[in-house]
Amino acid sequence: MTDHDQEMQNAQQEYQQLDYSGYEIPWYIHLIWISFWLLTAYYTIKYLFPTMQQELVSPP
Repeated sequence: MTDHDQEMQNAQQEYQQLDYSGYEIPWYIHLIWISFWLLTAYYTIKYLFPTMQQELVSPP
């Protein structure tokens, strides 16, 4: 067996032992993001759109 074959076999054995499991994001972080996007949508609809309409019709 050549050095290259030995290296490939070692790499395949190492790969079999690797088991990556990412970090699970806590539920409260999801809640923070959902709240952020809901408040962003509320602000845009409630304040930004009406103000933009006024500014476009009669700019300062």
